[in-house]
Amino acid sequence: MIVWKDEHVTLFRSVLYETISSVIVTEDCVIVVDPCWLPHEVEEIKQYVETVKENRPLYLLFTHSDYDHIIGYGAFPEAKVIASASFANKKLEEKEAIVEEIKAFDDEYYITRNYNIVYPKVDLPIKSEEESLLLGNTTLTFFQAPGHNDDGMFTLIQPLGILIAGDYFSDIEFPYIYFNSKRYEESILKLDYMLNNYRIKILVTGHGNPTRHVSNMKKRQQDSLQYIEQMRKWVREENEEEIKRIIAGCRFPRNMKKSHQQNKRLFQRELGTETT
Repeated sequence: MIVWKDEHVTLFRSVLYETISSVIVTEDCVIVVDPCWLPHEVEEIKQYVETVKENRPLYLLFTHSDYDHIIGYGAFPEAKVIASASFANKKLEEKEAIVEEIKAFDDEYYITRNYNIVYPKVDLPIKSEEESLLLGNTTLTFFQAPGHNDDGMFTLIQPLGILIAGDYFSDIEFPYIYFNSKRYEESILKLDYMLNNYRIKILVTGHGNPTRHVSNMKKRQQDSLQYIEQMRKWVREENEEEIKRIIAGCRFPRNMKKSHQQNKRLFQRELGTETT
């Protein structure tokens, strides 16, 4: 599963949706980000953590609450959990619905796991913008990032210069917008502030490939902004041909067209052009 490894960062890629789980090792702690998907994949991540952990405290960092990103939670019962306050404070029925998505996935493919499927209990909820958590000489700084869903969060890990972006800035996906397109724009525009005020050496996205190049980070940002701008224009004008053309050439068209259509319906709702 390992697709990237340096002194501090190891990235594991699932065979499903090129989903990335990260293990970050500092002198102060070990941080596991979004462990997923399949049981043997979660086990591989867990075994790797056991080889590098030594006496360091273990933290689980969740970028957002989509079920594919929390599916490995139960495999790390000793870890303290970090997530946004919005993630922690979801209503009980919302948490139950997310857990049901995991169970439905496992049932569909006859999957069994050696840990319980439950919604993560958050030990360290992040409530504010640019809030920092000090773990010895390691500093985690958080930025609220709603848009893709309602509880996303960016995390900067210093002094290593790691930006954990969740389901933003992917090099294989256009914006998947489940919550709000304007909030999505506001979230990805925070990259400018982070680049101006922090040293970012690597951006890790939830699906696809990381990047060390600022120019590529900015390109991904601009591509996402352009997608949203074009979708607003063509949905407002009900131009189906142009709506289809926006994702021409996407890598996995049979599946991605479904997400594009979901986005179209979201823009219709936001613009008040939805028809019954």
